[in-house]
Amino acid sequence: MSTPTHPLPHGFFTIISRARFEELLREFPALDADQCDLSEADGRILAQDLIAGHDWPLLDRSCMDGFAVSARDVFGASESNPAYLECAATLTIDAMPQTALDPGQCARIPTGGLLPRGADAVVMVEHTGEMDGTTIEMRKSVAPGENVMQRGEDASQGQPALTAGTVMRPQEIGLAAALGFQEMALVRRPRVAILSTGDEVVGVRQTPRPGQVRDVNSHTLAALTARAGGLPRHYGVIPDDLESLTQALNRAVTDNDAVLLSGGSSIGVRDLSVQAIEALDDAAVLAHGVALSPGKPTILGRASGRPILGLPGQVTSSLVVMHVLVLPLLRHLQGDGAAFYPSRRPMVRAELARNVASRPGREDYVRIRLEPRQDALPLAHPVLGKSGLLRTMLQAHGLTAIPADSEGLDQGRMIDVWIV
Repeated sequence: MSTPTHPLPHGFFTIISRARFEELLREFPALDADQCDLSEADGRILAQDLIAGHDWPLLDRSCMDGFAVSARDVFGASESNPAYLECAATLTIDAMPQTALDPGQCARIPTGGLLPRGADAVVMVEHTGEMDGTTIEMRKSVAPGENVMQRGEDASQGQPALTAGTVMRPQEIGLAAALGFQEMALVRRPRVAILSTGDEVVGVRQTPRPGQVRDVNSHTLAALTARAGGLPRHYGVIPDDLESLTQALNRAVTDNDAVLLSGGSSIGVRDLSVQAIEALDDAAVLAHGVALSPGKPTILGRASGRPILGLPGQVTSSLVVMHVLVLPLLRHLQGDGAAFYPSRRPMVRAELARNVASRPGREDYVRIRLEPRQDALPLAHPVLGKSGLLRTMLQAHGLTAIPADSEGLDQGRMIDVWIV
């Protein structure tokens, strides 16, 4: 990773775009892999291909309760023109069929049962009728392979069943289990240090005096970090002096994969984050300021190859920056190649209820409350307010982004609301 040729000047923001900030975040490499049990895989990123040791399904299996047939024997069958076959066997789900079907024969088969030789399709039991002890009326035609899970359809022996970079969802976990993978290599979950700064910040159990506030950010940032697959580690509230902050940052960088530092990112006599980062070994401040609202004073530093994010102390600003920049970074560190793609965001289409103004030159994230409507898209109500209050985030269902080149959005416009 490259280091800026010239250090960033103290006392001034050097504003970069949100896109450029993301480019810098992408330069941090993914973490190494752990060998993990299948029970730990949900939401994790596969580090190595899973090569199927056998076909899955092992053999052709029925998807339905019904009758195994040769499709040619029921060609053209219908309610008004049924076909009649002789039932040669009743199969069980856990036994290999011993009987091969001759032309004109069928076999009763349960869901999951193995198809006998001579059968290539299954007629659902709903489309059949029993005429006597052995004769079955077929009232529907089927194509070869219909209602059949074919051998190797999910995975073929010797081929990758799941490739490196795959996000392990419950369905991928199910396939891994079907193929016998009790353990697999998964990209390690990032250890994330969380520090709050400020002489005015006190613990949750303490009663704040006038001018003091309880430590909110440590807990909100930890909860979001855990949602993104990170392992949050609290380092407490650090006082406003350079030595204490530098020592705390040094411990955090040494023991973790990323550091989140809230407070101390604005320009002010007590804002020491930039100086503390630069005081670390092998460190650089890559950005101090991003064209984002709220969240303009966000810092990006690097020490010993690890990212340090200096987040605004204002709680709403900090939460927005977490959603827009930090959570994608944490997924990126876990090997998610699409972590920064907007398409990964859960979106709802809605109609804007009123005009919203914005200042050109910054990407503005407006909190949105959704009002459901019958037979129409939801109505999107902007929730405006100060970034030091939690109210706007509590009342909102999500965010909508106003592009940096826009002066706002007009009432009645269709917008995408990012559910957070």
